[in-house]
Amino acid sequence: MQLDGVLFFPVTPFTPDGEVAEDVLAEHVKHGVAAGPGGVFVACGTGEFHALEPEEFERTVRVAVEATAGRVPVFAGAGGSVPLARKFAAAAKRAGADGILLLPPYLVGCPAPGVARYVTEVASATDLPVIVYQRNNAVFTPEAAVEVAKLPNVIGFKDGIGDLDLMQRIVLSVRESVDKPFQFFNGLPTAEMTVPAYRGIGVDLYSSAVFCFAPEISLGFYNAVTSGDTERVNALLHGFFKPLVELRDKVPGYAVSLVKAAVVRGGLDVGGVRPPLLDPTEEHLAELDRIVETGRRLVAG
Repeated sequence: MQLDGVLFFPVTPFTPDGEVAEDVLAEHVKHGVAAGPGGVFVACGTGEFHALEPEEFERTVRVAVEATAGRVPVFAGAGGSVPLARKFAAAAKRAGADGILLLPPYLVGCPAPGVARYVTEVASATDLPVIVYQRNNAVFTPEAAVEVAKLPNVIGFKDGIGDLDLMQRIVLSVRESVDKPFQFFNGLPTAEMTVPAYRGIGVDLYSSAVFCFAPEISLGFYNAVTSGDTERVNALLHGFFKPLVELRDKVPGYAVSLVKAAVVRGGLDVGGVRPPLLDPTEEHLAELDRIVETGRRLVAG
């Protein structure tokens, strides 16, 4: 399975009493898929995987699969302890997902061989394709990356660390040692900011949280990148993505909270975030509105 294009990471809508809003999620996914992403990654980072329990996770994935209707692949998050990660992978399978994005284990310090063992134990419990996510405490050496890339159902490696020297060595090592189709992904928050740098080391795929609330901006940037329109790329980086990142960095968790708030302000009531995240302040929402409006003008101009 080879992915291409902008990858859509939908939010998980909640009702006022805190339940998963399945009808709103279906509308959110259908709207996103109609815009033309290369894949749907449900109940992952932007989708508050950390805040979902297995039963509602399974319902969330099933809704996304049904709403996508086979038009693009659907990947679901999995992670936590090994037993829980296996349960999430099994739930994703039952719900009809095409693969899983394996998130970091519980946040305890661990060496690279231990992270590789974690991936091996979870991947061996499912026949779904697995994309491994390097982030937080799940940091690989090139040797550990090669070890997991050789697992039969591991098909990709997503980086959320941002160490380009390490990532370049991982890319080179895996491509030298693994004889099968294998893809690398830029998984940094607001990944567009680092797309030019990652493309320089041969990593073209990236996740786009912006696609959730402004697919026209996300696709406009993608089209500018892939067509070599450097002027448009730089204009969007300077006028939209840089201010968005600066706002995002003001409060921990805004990488999710701002996205969800922007979806609400776009007309779809997906609710707020679950603790320990916080919804944006009114001041920051006003700033978000200005940034999004600027992005839309830049794409339309």
